[in-house]
Amino acid sequence: MSRNTCTFETHNPEETRNLARHLAPRLRRGDVIALEGDLGAGKTTFTQGLAAGLGIEEPVDSPTFTLIKEYEGGRLPLYHMDVYRLNHPTEELGWDEYFYGDGVTLVEWADRIEPMLPGELIRIEVSRHQESDVRKIRIEPPAGETERICGGLGRLDNHETAGD
Repeated sequence: MSRNTCTFETHNPEETRNLARHLAPRLRRGDVIALEGDLGAGKTTFTQGLAAGLGIEEPVDSPTFTLIKEYEGGRLPLYHMDVYRLNHPTEELGWDEYFYGDGVTLVEWADRIEPMLPGELIRIEVSRHQESDVRKIRIEPPAGETERICGGLGRLDNHETAGD
């Protein structure tokens, strides 16, 4: 991650959702989030908080077997992708319609489609400390967007551990 990375520590799923809920109002139409983390790291929990922060009221779960789930009804649509099971990352699935569309696109396991991703994106990595609920969440905004994405998030009770 670059020097423009902000890092947070959360201690339970609700804190993880809360951090994402507070990130959501900072997002704009066309923002793409590359969400990385091992299985069980908390990616879906983070996405649930992001959806709630966008005003989406329907339940959010991982689109592992459907690849893409679209959530409407919030301030912005949320396009939630899980490309873990994608066999051919160059497969044409209409990526640009989502990446340059009217909503926020969140891609779990984004490294699997790296060549398809837009140049400007928000990278988020969720890692779990061994045998605990503690998560380290690193957010790397696009160049010049650190204040918009990270500014003020450290004032949450989520124990910010580093900033830029």
